[in-house]
Amino acid sequence: MVNPTVATSRSRSLAKLLSIQKMIVVVLALIWLVFSFYPVVYMVLTSLRSQSGFLLGIPWLPPAHPTLTNYVTVLQSGFAHYFLNSAIVAVSAVFLIVISALPMAYVVVRTLNPTVRLIFNIFLIGLAIPIQAAIIPIYVLIGKMGLYNTLLGLILPSVAFGLPLTILILVNFVRDIPNELYESMELEGVTEWQLLRHLVFPLARPALISVVIYNFVGIWNNFLFPLILTQTPNVRLLPLAIVSFQGQFSMDVPAIMAAVLLSAIPLILAYIIGRRYLLRGLTAGFNR
Repeated sequence: MVNPTVATSRSRSLAKLLSIQKMIVVVLALIWLVFSFYPVVYMVLTSLRSQSGFLLGIPWLPPAHPTLTNYVTVLQSGFAHYFLNSAIVAVSAVFLIVISALPMAYVVVRTLNPTVRLIFNIFLIGLAIPIQAAIIPIYVLIGKMGLYNTLLGLILPSVAFGLPLTILILVNFVRDIPNELYESMELEGVTEWQLLRHLVFPLARPALISVVIYNFVGIWNNFLFPLILTQTPNVRLLPLAIVSFQGQFSMDVPAIMAAVLLSAIPLILAYIIGRRYLLRGLTAGFNR
């Protein structure tokens, strides 16, 4: 029979151990938070400094005389035009990727044709091809199509490189839809397009939101395509424009930080809106 005093002592020791472990976890989490969030805080604080305040002030303390002059300077330097170009390219490319990938994923899941499987496997080869390795053929192809230095010339390659992973994610998600749902709707005489619209599309919404966010972030931040496939400022996108701000402001770091923060607003909003669907959509079907 266990001595009550010994049992009590063991319970207290276990509670103390758990308390220490919890404290260690909290401390490590706080350290991780500081290291991961400080760059954002630094950007915000720096964007509110003047150039002299940046050179003379203490980086980790709030500015003594905060100012919004850097944001005004950036907005008056064509930022809105570059922002609009990036929005047109990103939204158009994501729209084309989604409306192309969802029917493709549906056909792959619902069709047992070997040709369809072969085409699907060919699409997956695109996952192994880095953009850097294909940039020269893309440059030549875009030039021969007469799309060099146009927004359409940026949209089409973005769609091509966004399709493989998008199709893979949607195939795994659509595959999780029970066959009984398909069969019950087929008994009602619906067509394949009606199945896609009224069954697959609503149930695949988490995966769709995930691929929309993933592709939007990738296309919005893409630097290589604008660098190689554009030349004039009127079709310049934000990543390339921020680089040009460095020369324009002679390394005015506060102005550059303001431009970076403004360019990150759509990405932050996209994450806030779709964060609860993101993990669920990206991991769909991979637990099989």
